[in-house]
Amino acid sequence: PGDVVGIGIHTGNALRGYELGRMARERGAYVVYGGIHATLFPEEAFEHGDAQTVVKGDGDEVWPMLLQAIEKGTAERLYEGGRLDADRFRPARWDLLPADRYMMASVQTVRGCPKHCSFCSVWRTDGQKPRQRASDAVIREIVDLRRQGFRFVLLADDNFYPVTNRDIELAERQGNTARVEQLRAIRTERFELLSRLAALPDDMMFFTQITMEAAEDEEFLEWMRKGKVRGALVGVESVTEEGLKAVYKDFNESGDALIAKLRKFREHGVYILGSFIFGLPTDRDDTFDATVELAQKADTMFAQFVPLTPHPGTVDFQRWEKEQDKSPTLIDGIPLTRYWLLPHSRRPKLCMPHPTMTAEEVRLNTLGAWTQFYSFSRIWSRAKVCTVRLRSRLMFLMISKLFLQMYAQTGMATDSARKSRANGWARWWAKRALPLFKAPPRPDLQVPGMEPATNEAGL
Repeated sequence: PGDVVGIGIHTGNALRGYELGRMARERGAYVVYGGIHATLFPEEAFEHGDAQTVVKGDGDEVWPMLLQAIEKGTAERLYEGGRLDADRFRPARWDLLPADRYMMASVQTVRGCPKHCSFCSVWRTDGQKPRQRASDAVIREIVDLRRQGFRFVLLADDNFYPVTNRDIELAERQGNTARVEQLRAIRTERFELLSRLAALPDDMMFFTQITMEAAEDEEFLEWMRKGKVRGALVGVESVTEEGLKAVYKDFNESGDALIAKLRKFREHGVYILGSFIFGLPTDRDDTFDATVELAQKADTMFAQFVPLTPHPGTVDFQRWEKEQDKSPTLIDGIPLTRYWLLPHSRRPKLCMPHPTMTAEEVRLNTLGAWTQFYSFSRIWSRAKVCTVRLRSRLMFLMISKLFLQMYAQTGMATDSARKSRANGWARWWAKRALPLFKAPPRPDLQVPGMEPATNEAGL
């Protein structure tokens, strides 16, 4: 498989990652693990994945040093990558990958998230201070992707809107001048990036992840439109005030105010993939239907409905693990708090017990929400909102059904497509849809806002 095999894992695909690592080592490769899960549980990678080295934190600068150390026979067991400053991030080497197997490429523009949602580990592992790259570095990377033929690019940030107007107003009220200047600098850099995205070829489109607060910032939304950001995943999580409080996300809205904010994105040409969590302690039997109805009414083009899962590194996991310590639950000798080490067929449908519903009820209702939202009639109704062309509506219908096939119940986890293998017709359509996402390479494309000599230097 190669002299060195590096495997990045998150909790959802850790078991498969360990399996691949063992296979690689059996064939003589030096096995290295990294990623968020290996950062949280480094010893687990040694025990279950036959790791020879584990890299914790950011691996951008550790990786080349590690390769040299492996070559010399001086590699260490554990490396601390820490949290790098944004100017030290390394661009991904998409030129080494088979481009014909990818619908879109991805670029990371910022790491970290200032929020503190109970179900999310990003703010604990990547920090709450946004580490935002300069627009020069980002735009060079994006132009290089377009030169290779990628026209759809995911801006793979946990929060593309790292500074809100509320953040600046709060710092001003506190009289924290240094903080105000810092926040404004981050915001200015974000506008600079969007203005340069606007200067890229018209056939390019961008997608990202963003918080609901961006709906309050019409200037930012307008620049997203100019910058060809056509879609964004928004973590709605719950449509009720009680549910939002349960996940420490009460900065979101509920009810009619939520509908208005979601529609605000579409008014600026940004189509939303809404992410919803089911199984919250505040959920009731009618929560599932109410969520689907609100998502449809708000013109949410796509939606994912996932069960509440205590992921390592989160407040939810910490609280749940503490409760389990009092009376541990074992499955095949493995603690429930290490559910990711169980085969998928043996994992519980819901780890955290619900006060009024069984795990099976939550599972079936979640599946019902997927089925409702992606019914032909609802998809067609949404298609009429986003386009007037019959061909485009039919394409939207096809892509919606593909999304349902690939991600129903799991959501857009990295390994979800592998776990729920797409059936024959879905694979057939996906293969034929792939050319729609590509464009002829443009090797001579210039980087907007840079001198020709700088352009020639490339990345």
